[in-house]
Amino acid sequence: MVLAIGLMVADHRYQHIDLLRSTLSVVVYPLHYLASLPGTLARQVQGHMIEEGELRRQNESLRQDNLILKARLQRFDALETENMRLRDLLGSSFKIGDRVLIAELMSVDLDPYRQQVMIDKGTLSGVFVGQPVLDANAVMGQVVQVNPLSATVLLITDANHGLPVQINRNGLRTIAQGTGFIDRLELPHLPKNADVRIGDLLVTSGMGGRFPPGYPVARVAEVRHESGKPFATVVAEPTARLDRSREVLLVWTLPGSLLGEALTESAGRHTKESK
Repeated sequence: MVLAIGLMVADHRYQHIDLLRSTLSVVVYPLHYLASLPGTLARQVQGHMIEEGELRRQNESLRQDNLILKARLQRFDALETENMRLRDLLGSSFKIGDRVLIAELMSVDLDPYRQQVMIDKGTLSGVFVGQPVLDANAVMGQVVQVNPLSATVLLITDANHGLPVQINRNGLRTIAQGTGFIDRLELPHLPKNADVRIGDLLVTSGMGGRFPPGYPVARVAEVRHESGKPFATVVAEPTARLDRSREVLLVWTLPGSLLGEALTESAGRHTKESK
């Protein structure tokens, strides 16, 4: 017991056994892979059993969605170009685009005391501690531990996780605090006269330097003003599918040093497309 306590203290304060943990994770990786293999095979078998008519309907729906997204993308390109011109006039800095990497969940731990998932990408893929993780809808969490072939992601609903956000409608900044429940976040220390409404979209504010600004996080689901309490009770529901997503996105924001290169490549690409 004394040895176990000593190891926990050494790990918590001095990180002396990080190398050992990383080495052991490589050894245990095949077990995680084998544990997730039945689910992967079941999904593949289910996919092969879908009827031809269902595939045709899905293909038609995807084709229509693709056309709609292409039309929207044309407008986004125009807006991005206009935004760049305006920022140049104002002399402000500009970050363009985020590089992303798709990863798949290997294991899920959603008990109230620890809400984490393990993904199949690690340091060999460039993953780093503190890296933002999203699904197709919104922010899911951030990487808290990295190994060569895998990484652990702390979800935004974990009781130890706090995410700087702002209300998209009015820019009011606050913190989205995890509660240990997969469908619940709390916004603490908001005064009762704060302009918060049910249905308000919460997005990342960019404060703290971990998450790029503007990514969706949650929607306000409940606002209560209880007598005897100095602050309002505000509850939000995450917009990410934390309990259903199988694939996630790891995000890298382009640093300023690569801005010129990215703009040059983008300009060259659009020139070729126009020709």
